Amino acid sequence: MEVPGRAGIAATDAIRSERLSLVLMDDAWLEALARGDRWEASELQGVNLPSDFPAPDGSDDEYIRLQREKLRAYPEQLEWCARLMVRISDRAAVGHCGFHGPPRALGRAEIGYTVFPAHRGQGFATEAAAALVAWAWEQGERTVVASVPPSNLPSLAVVRKVGFVQTGVRVDDVYNEQLVFEVTRPGA
Repeated sequence: MEVPGRAGIAATDAIRSERLSLVLMDDAWLEALARGDRWEASELQGVNLPSDFPAPDGSDDEYIRLQREKLRAYPEQLEWCARLMVRISDRAAVGHCGFHGPPRALGRAEIGYTVFPAHRGQGFATEAAAALVAWAWEQGERTVVASVPPSNLPSLAVVRKVGFVQTGVRVDDVYNEQLVFEVTRPGA
């Protein structure tokens, strides 16, 4: 079923879990956010956005810009980009998650997730991460990666609950040191 006003985005493109629908963020939606048009963004996705996303202080601007760049670089692989975490019961946006990009471009399927402050501590990150991993395995990926700063204790708990095992450490320009975790498809 096509979502009204969404060019090429079908409701079936969402990844579903028990409480969440992980809905693709397309360029029209990200453009509305970039313009600060929360009403249009809410209407395009049929969701209730929290008042702190995007953050009034502009701290989400870089995230939105990067997601738009990924969509432009890999338009045919939209499903491997960012998704909005939408609570099924009331269509509230509780966070965002997705892949850092298509595995063919990155050389790996790597996930990330953020739960908005008002919705933390309710298991949404764990549920979304598990759903992303299962979906990646369904697409034929053997291993999924997650990188977590050592100081991010809630995220460390998430990856461990989902079954990730630490395989290394890397340093990047944003978070400095990150612990690298992998989870491999059973039987792979």
